[in-house]
Formats: sequence, C-alpha cells, structure tokens
Amino acid sequence: MTYSITAQSKANNNASMQIKQSDINFGTTKASADTLANPAELFLGSFSACILKNVERFSGLMKFEYTKAEITVGATRLEKPPRMDQINYKLKIYSDDDSLNINLLKKNIEKFGTIYNTVSQCCAINGMIIKIPN
Repeated sequence: MTYSITAQSKANNNASMQIKQSDINFGTTKASADTLANPAELFLGSFSACILKNVERFSGLMKFEYTKAEITVGATRLEKPPRMDQINYKLKIYSDDDSLNINLLKKNIEKFGTIYNTVSQCCAINGMIIKIPN
C-alpha cells in the first residue's frame, strides 16, 4: 500500500494540503500560530486519527458496539534536536456493551496501528482507554 498527498505554501503566508477530497489549511507563520494547526499538531492529529480508525475497525472484529470515541493527546517536545519525546493519550469509549474488552482493544491498537507503530519506534507512548457508560 502506498500513500500520496500534495501540499503547498506561499512566502510569508500559510500552507495547505490536499488529501483525497479534503483541503487542510495549516500554519507556517507566526501570525497564524494561535489560529491554525502547526506541523506538530497535525502529527498528533494523524496519531489520533490512527487510533480512532482502529477503534472503528476493531469494533467489528471484536464484535462490540459503541456510540462515540474521543481521544485527547499530549506530547513533550525536546529542543535539541527538535523532536517529540513522549506522547500521552486518553481514549474514552462510550459504550454499554459488556463484550468490550478494553485490554484487548488497547493491545490491538498498539499492534496494528500504522501511525502508532511508526511513532513508537522513536518515541515513548503512554496511553489509557476508559469505557464510559452511555
């Protein structure tokens, strides 16, 4: 499987990327630092999307139902060289399904997530999954 996107920026302006039918604007200037996502936040967004996609995927494979999944991600950035050092996440799954096995879901997310596995090769990841009754 291969992936491809297109992105562009203009001098002294912000940037955008096109992924399939989506246009995503992001900040590259100081003027947009408080209004548009920066590259580090897009990176964490990709990490979050990977986990949420796998919740959906494994709900079918593990045969559990849920109404909503919500993830909060935080990261620690080192300065020299600039890189993510640690990522922490809390995943909330809203479900009344007794067949939802949180430990197995976490294990599957960690084993089969493309972005998760890529990031885990160079960065510590700590996460928790919480089941919240509807």
